[in-house]
This record gives sequence, C-alpha cells and structure tokens, in this order.
Amino acid sequence: MTIDEQLAYLTKGCVDIVRLTDVRAKLERSAKTGSPLTVKVGFDPTAPDLHLGHTVLLRKMKHFQDLGHRVVFLIGDFTGLIGDPTGRSKTRPALTREEIAANAETYKTQVFKLLDPEKTVVDFNSRWLTALGAEGLVRLAARYNVAQMLERRDFKQRYEAGKPIAVHEFLYPLAQAYDSVFLKADVELGGTDQLFNLNVGRDIMPGYGLEPQVVMTTPLLEGLDGVEKMSKSLGNYVGVNEPAGEMFGKLMSITDELMWKYYLLLTDLSEADVTAVRSQVTSGAVHPKDAKIALAKRITTDFHSADAATAAAEAFQARFTRGEISEETLTEVRVVVPAVGVALSKVLVEAGLATSSAEAARKIQQGGVKVDREKVTDGRARIEHGRADFILEVGRRAVKVVVIAAAD
Repeated sequence: MTIDEQLAYLTKGCVDIVRLTDVRAKLERSAKTGSPLTVKVGFDPTAPDLHLGHTVLLRKMKHFQDLGHRVVFLIGDFTGLIGDPTGRSKTRPALTREEIAANAETYKTQVFKLLDPEKTVVDFNSRWLTALGAEGLVRLAARYNVAQMLERRDFKQRYEAGKPIAVHEFLYPLAQAYDSVFLKADVELGGTDQLFNLNVGRDIMPGYGLEPQVVMTTPLLEGLDGVEKMSKSLGNYVGVNEPAGEMFGKLMSITDELMWKYYLLLTDLSEADVTAVRSQVTSGAVHPKDAKIALAKRITTDFHSADAATAAAEAFQARFTRGEISEETLTEVRVVVPAVGVALSKVLVEAGLATSSAEAARKIQQGGVKVDREKVTDGRARIEHGRADFILEVGRRAVKVVVIAAAD
C-alpha cells in the first residue's frame, strides 16, 4: 500500500486522531527504516468475557498487524487493581488479584480469534509498574498536577458536586501513561471514553526523552438495542465466545440503520466498500435483509469458521422463511425447576433472553415469546416441575431449555 492507502486503512472508523500528521510521519519513517511501529492497546481484565464492542479495538490492532507493525496486547493486571475511573460517578470497587488473574487468562484465548498469535505481544503491566516502587510512583506523580487532572470531565463533575475522589484514582491515568513510556509506544489505541487517559501518555513521554505517541480512538459500539453502549449488564451484547447460531441470530436482530455502523467497525471492508453495499441497498439492487445476512455471516466467520457461519445462516433461514427449527443448532440452557415450578419470566432471564424479570414479563405480554412454537402472553406463566425440555423463542432468538427438576 502507499502511505495514503495505509492512512485510509488505519484510520477507518476512528473518531479522534492526535495527530494525523504524526501518523503519516511515523508511517513514512517506518517504511524508510524498515522498523515497525509499536502499537499498544490496554485491556483491564474486569470481566471474564469479551463482546463485539471490545473487538472494535481488536480489529484496529489487526489492521496495524496486517501492515507489519508490532502490536502489544497489554493486560492491565496492575491498573485493574486501581480501577479505571472513566465514566464513573463514584470510586470503582477494586478487583482482587485472583479475579484479575482468572479474567486475564480468558482474554488471552479470546483475542486470538482476531489477532495473529505469532505476531502479537501479550504483556502484563504489573511487570514494570510493580518494579517502579513507591519512589518511582512518587516521581511519576510529580509529572502531572491536580489542575490537569481536574480537566477530566468525570473528575470535574464529581469535584463540583462534592462527591469524593479517591487519591488513587489520579494514579490510574498516570500508570496507563507510564505503560506507554516503558513500551516506547508509537501509537496507543482506545475507545473515545479513553481520550483523556491516552493523552496523559502523550503529555508525559517527552519528559522521558521519547517522541509523543499518536492517540487514536474508536467509537463505542451501540448494542443490539441500537441505543445503549454494548454491555453484558444491559443484555444488549454479542459475546465473542457465543455459539455461531446464537451470534448469527443476535446480529440479524439489529436495525437496518445500525447495520452500517457494524459493517464499518466490525469488518475489514473499506469505507468505499461499505458505501458501495449501502448504495446497492438504497437503489433496491440488494434487499436490506440480504445485506444483513452477509454482515452476520462475515462476523460469525471471523469468530468461528465459514462452515459454521453458513450453517447458522441456513438454520436461520429455515426458521424464519420456512418456519423450521433444528434443535441441533440451538444453544442449550440448563434451568433448575423446583417442585413449585418457576416463572417463565425468570427462565427468560436465566437464558439470557431478557435482562430482568420485568423486561421478560413485558416481552411475554407483548406476544414476543413462544414455548415450543406456541405464543405465551400471560406474564404470570410458569414452567411446571417435571416438564420436558422445550424450545424457547424471543423474537429472532431461540434456545433449547434443558429442564433440571430439583429434588422435592
């Protein structure tokens, strides 16, 4: 690729680029010297599972990797002990070392669904931040002042509202910045909510005799509801480790408008390619459903295989075009049913088809729930003790519920 083509590929879908001229200069120098750029992305292991929202950054890492650059997947096992204050109206509870270690182990397997394990450096920031020691931490803290910290919107709002800010929360962006110093990062990637943290690294690097890193942010991905940021707690997520059929079905549930953002952020297609597909849909040459099927197959292939994506698409088509359901393709969910039975709304929550009993009851009352192909509209409906396994459908999603009868 020419430098211009590389720039277009690497900045596709980015929101903030600080600064574009620096990106060009670094790419030109890399091409001239044959030395790859060091591209850093940090992930605090705060939860065991990654979802497609996390992969927006992973895919941007892959783009740098595709062009031969050195990508560092940095697991924040030290910074995870502090807790990122980004977007928080109060101090985040710290994780235990055991929780961090367990979550970090799952991360290492999930990221290689997109990244090339042979070309990816996996590192842990406890390696240098622990060694920094108390004296080093004090010297690091001396490189930034409180006024600069209060420029951060989260901190400013809490300070003005009289809400407490723990002193250790100021250490988080400094620790993240020191990661960039230690790794001599040329580029740091993050979500738009990380812009302040990333710029702290850019600010302090010259004090260590280093060229400031380029900061590039990617947008936060809306979840399946098209409104809120993708989040497991909101139930609007697509998990990286979900079965192919479940992943495909969830992707088919997004709106036609949201589809284009997913095309841009969750595939390797260029902006020109995405625009071309959208133009075909607008002109009527391609049906929106077919474009969405192509998107769902492309994403499912990335995390499973082409064969698994094709099978998922065929099962989806059979269900919604011909009214067929193949139990073999459904995700199994085990539900314990006590002697008194269990509310259907609770089963929906346990199956991951609703985020709360209230939402589940609302879906039932609206006629969006089927048990063994029969619509259920009574929000108080129950699954009786001793019932056989059954197929549970909510909109475009379906699972096989394996009933485990609790002892009387």
